[in-house]
Amino acid sequence: MTERYPQPSYDHLLRLSDDTGLFEHADHAVPLRRHGYCVDDVARGLVVICREPDPPEPLLRQAEVYLAFIVHAQSPDGAFHNRLGYDRRWLDEPGTGDWWGRAVWGAGTAAVRSPLRSVRQSALTCFELAARCRSRWPRSMAYAALGAAEILSIRPDHSGARWLLNDAAATVGPASNDPRWPWPEPRLTYANALLADAVIAAGQHLGRPAVLADGLRLLRWLLEEETYDGHLSCTPVGGRQPGDRPPTFDQQPIEAATIAEACVRALHVTGDERWKAGLTSAVDWFMGDNDGGVSLYDPDTGGGYDGLAADGYNANQGAESTLALLSTLQHAHRQA
Repeated sequence: MTERYPQPSYDHLLRLSDDTGLFEHADHAVPLRRHGYCVDDVARGLVVICREPDPPEPLLRQAEVYLAFIVHAQSPDGAFHNRLGYDRRWLDEPGTGDWWGRAVWGAGTAAVRSPLRSVRQSALTCFELAARCRSRWPRSMAYAALGAAEILSIRPDHSGARWLLNDAAATVGPASNDPRWPWPEPRLTYANALLADAVIAAGQHLGRPAVLADGLRLLRWLLEEETYDGHLSCTPVGGRQPGDRPPTFDQQPIEAATIAEACVRALHVTGDERWKAGLTSAVDWFMGDNDGGVSLYDPDTGGGYDGLAADGYNANQGAESTLALLSTLQHAHRQA
C-alpha cells in the first residue's frame, strides 16, 4: 500500500502553527490569523503528532504547544473552551460539544503515545479531569470514547476510561432493526464512521461481543452506503437520508478520515484483512479516486484541500482538512 501513497508531510501543519496553537483556517496555504484557533483542531493535531513513531524535534515541540493549549482551555469542572482569538482571548464559555470530545481524544492519545514523559503525565491529568464530564451529543461522546480507548489499551482497569467508554456507546445507541437503514440516526451527517468506531472500541475494551458486532455491522453498512461506482462517495456537508443517491456535494475530508480510523480499528480487532479495502478507499478518495476525479492533496505544501465540490476542490488548506489527510496517510503507511 505504501508505494502508492506519499509519506505524510508536516510542512503545512507547522506552517499553520505557532507558539500558541494551530490556526483554524487558511487562504489557499496562507494561515488566516484573524480567525484564531480552536480546541477542535489543536486536539486533532495532538493526536496526529503523537501517533508518529519517531517524530522530529519540531513536531515534538509543537505537540507540547498543542497540549498546553488544551490544558489552558480546560475549566475546573473538566469542560473546555473552544475558540481563542488571535489576541489570546477566549471567545466562548466552557462546554462539552465536539471540541470537548476531541480534547479528550487528544489527551488520551498523548497520555499513551507521546515519547515525552512530561507530556504523558500532563495529558493523563487533563484526561482524567475531562472524563468526569458527559455530553448529550453522540459525536462528542464518540470522540471522547477514542481517548478512553487509548487509555484502556495500556490500563484496562482504568475506571474513569471504562465508564466514559460505556456511556459513549450508550449515547450513540444500538443499530436499528431495519436492514435498509440500521444507522442509529435518521440521517447521516458528518464524521459518520466515528460512531461505529466508538461502538467497536466499546465492544473491544469492555469485553462485550454483541456491542462489537453492532459496531462492525454499522461500519460495514456505512461503507456500502458511501460507495458509488467503485469508489468512496462521502456524505456531503448537508447530510444524507434514506432515498438520497450519490454523488452529492460538498464532501468533506473529515468523512474519509473517520472511515479510515474506523476501518483500522476493525482490522485490528477482528484480524479480517477485508477491512483494508475500506482504508484503501479512504486514502484513494484523497488521492483522486472520488466523485470529482480530483486529488485533495497538495504535494507542494503537504496540505489537504478543504472539500470536494461538483466543479472541483476548495483550494483553501485549513487545519481540519490537512489533519484529516495526514491521519489517513499515517494509517495507510502503518497498515502496509
